[in-house]
Amino acid sequence: MAEGTSGRRRFSDKWGKHELDVLAVLSSAFPQWLTSRQIAQRVKAYADSYGELADQAAKAAFAKQFQRDRAKLAAMGIAIESRQPEYSSKSEGQDFASYRLQLGDEPRIRLMFEPEDMPVLASANYLARSMAISSEPDQSQIAQRASRTTPRVPQTPIPGLGLDSIAPGLGTQHIPDSLVKVIDSRRFAATIDVDGEHVNVAYTDSDDLAMYVLEHPGATIVSPQEAVDAYHRRLHAASQFVLADESAGPVSASVVSPSISRDVSEPGDPESIKAQNKKNGSAFQTGSEVDRRLRLMLFLSAHLGEEFSLSELAVRFIGKPKNDDELKKFVNIIHKDINTLTTVSDDGEMAGSQFFDIDWPLLDAEGIVSATNSLGLERLAGISPQYLSMLTASVSYLAHSPLLPDKQRAQAESLYERLRRHVTPGQTPWLSLTGYELEPRSFSVVKRAINTDSLLDMEYTDSTGSTRRKLVAPSKIFIDEGVYYAAMYTDVGAATPKDKKAYVSKDKTIDKANGKPRTWQVLRLARIEKAEIVKPTKTIDVPNMPVSELRKWSFDNGTDAVFITDQHDLPFIKTLSGATVEQCGAGEKVHLTVSSDSWYVAFCIAHARHITAVAPETLRTMIVARAQRELSLSENK
Repeated sequence: MAEGTSGRRRFSDKWGKHELDVLAVLSSAFPQWLTSRQIAQRVKAYADSYGELADQAAKAAFAKQFQRDRAKLAAMGIAIESRQPEYSSKSEGQDFASYRLQLGDEPRIRLMFEPEDMPVLASANYLARSMAISSEPDQSQIAQRASRTTPRVPQTPIPGLGLDSIAPGLGTQHIPDSLVKVIDSRRFAATIDVDGEHVNVAYTDSDDLAMYVLEHPGATIVSPQEAVDAYHRRLHAASQFVLADESAGPVSASVVSPSISRDVSEPGDPESIKAQNKKNGSAFQTGSEVDRRLRLMLFLSAHLGEEFSLSELAVRFIGKPKNDDELKKFVNIIHKDINTLTTVSDDGEMAGSQFFDIDWPLLDAEGIVSATNSLGLERLAGISPQYLSMLTASVSYLAHSPLLPDKQRAQAESLYERLRRHVTPGQTPWLSLTGYELEPRSFSVVKRAINTDSLLDMEYTDSTGSTRRKLVAPSKIFIDEGVYYAAMYTDVGAATPKDKKAYVSKDKTIDKANGKPRTWQVLRLARIEKAEIVKPTKTIDVPNMPVSELRKWSFDNGTDAVFITDQHDLPFIKTLSGATVEQCGAGEKVHLTVSSDSWYVAFCIAHARHITAVAPETLRTMIVARAQRELSLSENK
């Protein structure tokens, strides 16, 4: 037993491989159960610290350390099952639990991934792991965890070596910071039924989920029950809305709308747009030696008999070296890891981490690793069908949402086509993130034109349904009422190449809505059918027009609406483009111009816990009717 300076027992682990020893001991014994005492005796690091578990202090110290190591293995997809109660202070004199490795009987899927797949695969894996599938009532508590960064995985892991066994190097990939932020901000998950199809939706709060459901006609919340109850509370509150006073007070403040712009980076830009601009990402990985050795062990278990060079393994598990000297350093680290995985503990009577038989002559002569005999762990190698379905859904979602750069989205589309062949039709648990519906096809090219100060030759459908062609200078993209818009500056004749002059708008008439020349066009991105970037002949002087002003160019037939809240400074008000806010009793009165009545109905119901009155009467009637209809539909199910 090792003693610390305080006299307490401390855990002795000279080589940092006790988790590997635990795995080796349980693998060697399978299918037998090992008691706590047997595990403590056979794992050298435990034996050094806790001896024979002769007293209560030793039992308590062992139980704490063993559960920590067990959790580490569980996080890697290696489950250890137990029988008999866990240790307690009342269990003196007994072997308080027994354990064995949990080996699944279900078939596992092994795929080959290309190096170019790895960045997308790492992002999809992060998204898939973050989704807590709330299909069981007792899993609803997952959504109540305080930490936003804790991976939301089921409490009992599906046994298996997972992606680490067939796609090493995930831990060395960089996931965009903005993607991690978006995923982590959606702390909860619910299963939604949309026309008979189940979709797993990650959401920020109950208002967020209600908005998603209301914007998808025919959608109902399946689980968890807490989400169903929260949605019903909003419906009941909305059915009680009274008519708001529409008069405007003398003092009000305007809501500054977020956008992506040519000249300024405005605070609060939509995360979907900021994600496109992030060039630097953070690596989603753990860096300890034990983690790396576990990952290496998983990979070799899945590829028994195959040959890998030390340099290849170094790049996969440590990262791409900067130079030859760093490569040599990485190779030496991997060589040491191989030795660790094949080292028998000092005491010959105790099991060690000898997972493999290595072809040492091949390794010494050519630097090639070929492993056999992994204590049966190869039975766990590969991806479970359930997780592959979730991973496939994640890849598909990333391929069609504005969360990855264009190049990676194209790679995600290619990867999805390969993964879907291994997924049973109708079994893929499709997923979504609230607020991140599929962006219009033209989003990327319009954004590139903005970023490069270029002109855009576009064909689009106007409000009459006719197809038109125009040369413009895109200035801003903004999201209003859940729809992507682009503000196009049309006075670009002086910077237009000769062969494009015919497509320049010469409309200089005065717009009645704002009294200014018609040098701006606000267009829904979904209306743009084709678009091509055109290099201007000289620098374009595009005036900086606030989004609140730009909205007036597009809302010729908008509806003036009002709602009153019960509190000040509610965050959802800050998302309303061009709204004006004034104090009203304990809360605020918000005035806004509404383009889509259905959006306003969904918005007011989703935030009904803080809204007390709405106007005009036509919209209030629509809101109450929609809330009552949703309540009646849920009661009939």
